[in-house]
Amino acid sequence: MNTNKTYAGISEEFGNLSTSKIVLIPVPYDGTSTWQKGADKGPQAFLDASENMELYDIETDSEVYKEGVYLADAVTENSSPEAMVEAVHQVTKKYINRNKFVTVFGGEHSVSIGTIRAFNECFNNLTVLHIDAHADLRKEYQGSTCNHACAVYEANQNTNLVQVGIRSMDISEKRSMNLDKVFFAHEMAVNEDWIEDVVDQLTENVFITFDLDALDPSIMPSTGTPEPGGLFYYETLEFLKLVFKEKNVVGFDMVELCPNEKEKSSDFLAAKLFYKMLSYKFAANDDNYENGEDDTANPFSKLSKFKDDDNDDF
Repeated sequence: MNTNKTYAGISEEFGNLSTSKIVLIPVPYDGTSTWQKGADKGPQAFLDASENMELYDIETDSEVYKEGVYLADAVTENSSPEAMVEAVHQVTKKYINRNKFVTVFGGEHSVSIGTIRAFNECFNNLTVLHIDAHADLRKEYQGSTCNHACAVYEANQNTNLVQVGIRSMDISEKRSMNLDKVFFAHEMAVNEDWIEDVVDQLTENVFITFDLDALDPSIMPSTGTPEPGGLFYYETLEFLKLVFKEKNVVGFDMVELCPNEKEKSSDFLAAKLFYKMLSYKFAANDDNYENGEDDTANPFSKLSKFKDDDNDDF
């Protein structure tokens, strides 16, 4: 893993840890998936696609890689789901504590348990914005609390969890759901205001966990569990753009790319979407941002960095 020397083939000038504002942590893990295997190959497919991507973003008129993107060593712990989650937790927290804008690319969605745990320990009043086809709210599945089906159970207990695009779940998950903060795909399809409605549910500090099967399989077929009725590209960008504009996104992860040798468009979509999210975070002097003020040059500019002793109730 990590045959790539730098992210997207950028020069070492923009890829060293000391000066990079952004850190990318690959986690090639696929230990608990229950249908199509191969998410462990997702990070490498994503990195390979990223090397074939133009690095100028037309919409934001920016080259975000010049903020510096450090490609960290992959987290390869796979002795157990619990050990993997703890390894991801520790590595993620290490880079957060170095004041980096930390991103993670999985792997299956169980990776996010460790990522979210680290961010929740470091940031006040955190919202976890969960974009996914699946609810992932089981407390335990197949003998483990660190299964992909449990990806946001802990976040539901400890953060302000807002779920978007959900269209597949077990009835048992409904009992622990906060239905006021769940946006089901069939309801979004007939609600022109769903984007604004979601943003209204977010606190100031937001961590995004993006499961690629949230996207419609017509544009993202290479996932482990594709579900019909998903998000399309430009509505997804419109949504993400508003979240980055209105809130302080403190980091994000992207999971569940299950690459297919005969279908490369999914790899490239993941690469473009990841880069677009970075561009929205760091874009300066973008006319699309109404305030005209570059609050995103420092990812922690609006941030209350460490948690207070008193926890917020959601």
